[in-house]
Amino acid sequence: MSKRQLRIGIVMDPIEGIKPAKDSTLAMMLAAQKRGHELFYLEQRDLWLRDGVAWGRAHPVEVRDDYENWATLGAEHIKRLSTLDVILMRKDPPFDMEYIYTTYILERAEAEGVLVVNKPAGLRDMNEKVYTAWFPQCCAPTLITRDMGDMHAFLKEHHQIVCKPLHGMGGRSIFVIREGDKNANVIFETMTNYGSQFAIVQKYLPEIVETGDSRILIIDGEPAPYALARIPSASDNRGNLAAGAQGKGRELNDRDRWLVSQIGPVLRERGMLFVGIDVIGGYVTEINVTSPTGIRELDKQFNCDIATLLIDAIEKHHA
Repeated sequence: MSKRQLRIGIVMDPIEGIKPAKDSTLAMMLAAQKRGHELFYLEQRDLWLRDGVAWGRAHPVEVRDDYENWATLGAEHIKRLSTLDVILMRKDPPFDMEYIYTTYILERAEAEGVLVVNKPAGLRDMNEKVYTAWFPQCCAPTLITRDMGDMHAFLKEHHQIVCKPLHGMGGRSIFVIREGDKNANVIFETMTNYGSQFAIVQKYLPEIVETGDSRILIIDGEPAPYALARIPSASDNRGNLAAGAQGKGRELNDRDRWLVSQIGPVLRERGMLFVGIDVIGGYVTEINVTSPTGIRELDKQFNCDIATLLIDAIEKHHA
């Protein structure tokens, strides 16, 4: 592990707008600060490239586990990003072109020796829904297409499916469709923009009603000790906390550990230190690499400290 104080930059959404009781980025910052590391706060708008060099307008930041007053920013500093030791890329989706441009800037900092978590190339390459295709043995039947006829055939084969866009988050634009649903045409038209863009359909997994959509956090290839099951409300199909699901922690089971054994080593090899996989009925539905959450809920329910496991991994990789 690192024997010295690290300078850690955090690229995130506006810190004044976070929900401190649930914000995993704040948990990471608290854990790093407790270790004595120096924190710097940045937003996407604070980053730029000049002659191939990555720069940022960074604010020193002090954080507190206080739901009313959780952060104090210092005066702005213009910093060459290579003066930082570590950068946590914690900007939430949408994964749009601005996000991609940000990864290019961070990759230039990485080229100068900064440890970027998660690795910029991985953030670009691992679409959270498409990347499941690299682990078909872990997944339920899945089709990624923009052909509406193929979607109808998939629905006929499986009788009930989930349809969602490839770029969404937080449960947005997720539809459950049953065979014979007269809304199927308009949903497929909307999701594919009349066949001009790709969307994903998956076999519906009924286990979501009782056991929920479980988030398993993977830190440097290894699972956190507990999973967060997001149980949909009685009036909704979606296992997303942002859509009103209830978060209930649970211990990992043998199937969870097997899934992580398949996926975790690949993530570690590709420099993805903090990833969340979503599991319904023992099948992986998404691999979340951008800004996985769930730390605060699990810490509260099990009196654990998941963010410190990530700081341990960061210190190890920086040593």
